[in-house]
Amino acid sequence: MNERLKITPLGPHIGALVEDVSLSRPLSDAQFEQLYHALLKYQVLFARDQPITPVQQRALAAQFGDLHIHPVYPQTPEAQEIIIFDTHDNNPPDNDNWHTDVTFIETPPLGAILAAKTLPSTGGDTLWASGIAAYEALSEPFRKLLAGLQAEHDFTKSFQEYKYRKTPEEHQQWLEAKEKNPPLLHPVIRTHPVSGRQALFVNEGFTTRIVGLEEKESAAILEFLFRHITKPEFQVRWRWQENDIAIWDNRITQHYANADYLPQRRIMHRATILGDKPFYKAS
Repeated sequence: MNERLKITPLGPHIGALVEDVSLSRPLSDAQFEQLYHALLKYQVLFARDQPITPVQQRALAAQFGDLHIHPVYPQTPEAQEIIIFDTHDNNPPDNDNWHTDVTFIETPPLGAILAAKTLPSTGGDTLWASGIAAYEALSEPFRKLLAGLQAEHDFTKSFQEYKYRKTPEEHQQWLEAKEKNPPLLHPVIRTHPVSGRQALFVNEGFTTRIVGLEEKESAAILEFLFRHITKPEFQVRWRWQENDIAIWDNRITQHYANADYLPQRRIMHRATILGDKPFYKAS
């Protein structure tokens, strides 16, 4: 039995296509090791023609670590660890901004696995950007300025209260999520816990300010970093087909779900793998 995965880079900084594997079945140790090392190297992996149930998707994600249960997004009946993104005119997307998933918790996700279920006839692509490539493109003096700084990440920046008032139950769920997830601090530059590489770790979705700077200084630097990390040179763009799967390293990437397909419908399922506490270590 051939267990060698075919892995084809999609760009110089980020992204690779994975072939010759079925992700709906348990991976052998050899297959998982190849997949894991490819994820470390390419930061986001894509696989075509991978029909997968929520239970199978949960099992695949669990091979990487413990799973996160999102405080407000809906979940599949079969597996509460699998989030449903069902977006259309009556439920427009809220992830059409550059963000790193769930950085409002102490141990932001190691990664995530996204499966395409129902797609619009055109549009609905997702883009990923490499925080490593963005960091390495900064000048040495600017890297030194950012080294050791911390930034605040706030659940309510992306999950705003007015969006969760459709029913009393939904609003109560939001209030409980806000209570459980107060703003917290992470390093502006994050050291990858496995590779040791440095990456930018601020994102427009959740980062509100850099601690210790004047308000205008913080705003100016964050605005620059938000724009800088999303330069096309640091990106890969994926044009979804039904049953595609994407797996990404959430510690050192950001992504953007293009909302150009409305009023058509787009349904995606995501599993989110818990990570560890971000840290900065001078290289």
